[in-house]
Amino acid sequence: MANTVVNELCTQSTLEQAVDNSRVPAWVEQHWKTFREGLLGSRNETPFPCFFGAESVRNGEPLYTAVPSLTETDALFELGSTLCSYLDCYQEYSDRASLVTFFAPDDRVTTEAAYHDALWHILQFLHVHDPTPWPESIPTDPDHARWEFCFGGEPIFPTCRAPFYDQRNSRYCPIGLEITFQPRALFESLNVTADTDAGQHARTIIQERLESYDGVCPHADLGDWGVEGDREWPQYMLSSDRQQAPQKPPITITDTHPRSTQCIDMPSDGAPR
Repeated sequence: MANTVVNELCTQSTLEQAVDNSRVPAWVEQHWKTFREGLLGSRNETPFPCFFGAESVRNGEPLYTAVPSLTETDALFELGSTLCSYLDCYQEYSDRASLVTFFAPDDRVTTEAAYHDALWHILQFLHVHDPTPWPESIPTDPDHARWEFCFGGEPIFPTCRAPFYDQRNSRYCPIGLEITFQPRALFESLNVTADTDAGQHARTIIQERLESYDGVCPHADLGDWGVEGDREWPQYMLSSDRQQAPQKPPITITDTHPRSTQCIDMPSDGAPR
């Protein structure tokens, strides 16, 4: 079965055509349909809280990829290669071109703790094989208000949806893990960072929608980058059960390890299909 999504960078229109023509595995089709429904539908008579994200999907602006394994080395190298390609082109493609990443379900990953482990294994792998040095402007200590995940020299906010969020609709995906990689430059181009009036206004609206959409109070870990007392890393995969979530940053960052070229050595034409 020819497919244009697994291990590749593709546009939303390409993904939709591949799904319509049955040219993707069933898990990719299921991911796409639940993702689209989640962002474009409503819960408790409330639209998806992040109106920027919903509008971008409505306009077909995100880029997409699908990864066939949460742990296999070759699959994660392919993800690193796709992420390199994405970072090379996303600003020319759209102001709101985040990278939505669907992962194949894994029968061994069923608990919240296992999903946290899977996410941080993926991010640690990407860091170790990042071909670009860690940015000098970003601390290497995750327990710092101005730390955030970086790859390819760019600060990135990865946000997750997963099956264990059955009590938090905005983060729920019944299929498996989803990670949406959002470079900080996207937030800056939309003028929605926390240090602007527009950004604070947008956050107020999102917070108000969250409580209604999710049916529960906004998560206590939600905060703003750079604000003392707030931390980025717990926001990537919000906890549902504190006993299953990591209690300290589950990633080791260094700016001294040898840079791997494996991700950029993988064959890729660098352009979304």
